[in-house]
Amino acid sequence: MDESPKRFDRIVAILIQLQSKKIVKAQELANRFEVSLRTIYRDIRTLEASGVPIYSEAGVGYALMDGYRLPPVMFTREEVSSFIAAEKLMQKFTDPSLGSHYASAMFKLKSVLRSTDKDWLSNIESKVVMQTAEPMFNDNSPNTLAVLFESIAEKKQILLSYKTVERDEKTQRNIEPVGVFHDHNNWYFLGYCHLRKDYRQFRTDRIQGIQKTESDFTIEHDSLENYLAKTETIPTIKVRLLIEKKIARYLETERKYHGYISEKEVDGQIEMTFMCRDIESSFPRWFLMFGDYAKILEPERLKVRALELLEINKKRLL
Repeated sequence: MDESPKRFDRIVAILIQLQSKKIVKAQELANRFEVSLRTIYRDIRTLEASGVPIYSEAGVGYALMDGYRLPPVMFTREEVSSFIAAEKLMQKFTDPSLGSHYASAMFKLKSVLRSTDKDWLSNIESKVVMQTAEPMFNDNSPNTLAVLFESIAEKKQILLSYKTVERDEKTQRNIEPVGVFHDHNNWYFLGYCHLRKDYRQFRTDRIQGIQKTESDFTIEHDSLENYLAKTETIPTIKVRLLIEKKIARYLETERKYHGYISEKEVDGQIEMTFMCRDIESSFPRWFLMFGDYAKILEPERLKVRALELLEINKKRLL
């Protein structure tokens, strides 16, 4: 089989990736294209021999000389179809400010498409709809993600006006954002709070106001992944439930939020195992939603807490 077309496509893709970042590591390229480092070194030499100005530094990576740009490239139909999903996601799952910037970028992308691909794109983009259950951003803070991205990139503190669930009043605090993540159908960011002198998570729909300041970060922060990994070390309690099969299938979406580990069939019912962080509030309340179709096998404390909540509800209904 002739590998020349495949190698040509890979070399062009490497050149495009070199334009996408300031520094690109050889291992990063090898992982993406699933080839050896030796193959990447050979491809880089081919680009250099073709006149592409690449400089490298041992242990750092490759970079293009400032000012070099590849002429506009054509997109495949598969790449064009990915634009549709990305555009719809940006419209529904980001704040208005960032969404408008993305819309502007999409116009530029669409401008280089072939006429047939533009027609193809128009035929299906109106047939794709993204829906969200709840607003992810407060109307008072329409540029939340855009400000966070700028703050992280420039290492500048933000002034945050925030309202927690527990307290109705707003607090103002200076934050050094570490990173942004999406979880449980909400956007969050983690940052060092100068008010609390510790790291805190903030939900974007509770942000009442946000602005970047000229104050530099005062701390060299670890990566977002490492901070989030630390939360996984919070002690957990093993929970086992025996659930009627006809109900168990309806729990597939929410169970992952409560520490779901595994399940097995026992006498025509489903036994689910969880490693739960909160058997005093969130888990027992979730359990009571389907508790008439389930049985708590362990721990005993969860049974007691579920009964306590039922007794509270009973008194309020009488």
